[in-house]
Amino acid sequence: MGKFEFDIARVRSDFPILDRKVNRCPLVYLDNAATTHVPDQVLAVIANHYHTHNANVHRGAHTLSLEATGYFEKARERVAEFVGANRKSEVVFTRGTTDSINLVAQSWGAANRKSGVAVTAMEHHSNFIPWQQLCRARRKKLGVVPLDSSGDLDLDALEVMLRKDDIGLVAVTQVSNVLGTVNPLRDIVELAHRFGALVLIDAAQAVRHEAIQAHELECDFLCFSGHKMMGPTGIGVLYGKASLLEKIPPFAFGGEMADRVDAIRSTFQPAPLKFEAGTPNYVGAIGLAASIDYLKGVGLSAIRLREQELLRYAEKRIRSISEVRVLGSPKRRAGCLSFAVEGRNPFDVAAMLDAQGIAVRSGSMCAQPLVKNLDVAQVVRISPAFYNTFEELDACIAALEETVAMLPPALQG
Repeated sequence: MGKFEFDIARVRSDFPILDRKVNRCPLVYLDNAATTHVPDQVLAVIANHYHTHNANVHRGAHTLSLEATGYFEKARERVAEFVGANRKSEVVFTRGTTDSINLVAQSWGAANRKSGVAVTAMEHHSNFIPWQQLCRARRKKLGVVPLDSSGDLDLDALEVMLRKDDIGLVAVTQVSNVLGTVNPLRDIVELAHRFGALVLIDAAQAVRHEAIQAHELECDFLCFSGHKMMGPTGIGVLYGKASLLEKIPPFAFGGEMADRVDAIRSTFQPAPLKFEAGTPNYVGAIGLAASIDYLKGVGLSAIRLREQELLRYAEKRIRSISEVRVLGSPKRRAGCLSFAVEGRNPFDVAAMLDAQGIAVRSGSMCAQPLVKNLDVAQVVRISPAFYNTFEELDACIAALEETVAMLPPALQG
């Protein structure tokens, strides 16, 4: 089943939660597209900061504040290197991907009142609703780029939209959180730029296993969250080209982001500080940097290869179960796959799997437009991470087969 550059038993030992039991069964955690677990190494960095360096950043001349500020800004440097930014000032710390997207929607939207936005039919609500609401408020067009029957993006339709409509920005996920479709970002960026549109990439589902170099790709904005990549919750990143971050205004106001304030007017710090109003989640940023170090220590290429094999194995096994339909067959799939069980309620399926210690996701995945297009009401999703094992997938498949047998369609309401 493939050889990798790391020892899976050693890696799993970094995540004690994987040894716990749920409903008296060994935990099989297959909901990593929602949130990954945090290794002891990252937790130790967070605890050490609170134990030895904790103080508010950018505000004090005392030793602890200077130390905390230094670690915070070193974290920014680590993230900038990780995403391929030209400089650390292109990295803004936020509360998560959703916060990053809303920041761009409000800030770019305030500076670009004449342009519409194109999103894709596979977007998470976080990369759909902010643009929908912006376009409604501005009375501008929201274009929704359709998918083909396999679950891949229809680039011809995107080109028609860019050619015909006044589209100022294309918002696209790197990897679908429902189908696992890996979008051809280079083609999308080149196409959008040819027509003068910016590109925002939601990399939340990709950041752990589909590395990206933002400057090389020439995308304009890139967003992701720490909790999808073995980091803490409540911390996210917005990468933006320096030229854009300098031009667009802040939309949240408060301490630290201000430069000069009087009763008449205020001026603001340069980016990224002008977008980080109030006390930032500096410990979260430090924890995020530690998670980057951890992932690089394990090996980003090894992580990608292992997760690809886990997902291929899971898809092959699930497709063999009668009455189960795997959704989509994109050219490239990463991170997750979703399926429907004929006549069964996805929440019932997930609950029966949970009764055997198996954690999966059920529902619309916060992607209702996509799920409706798939002609299902809700789905079940599995999303393995590199710390999962093939034996855990076997346990999940066996439990799913048992669930299908025990939960006949006639019992569903």
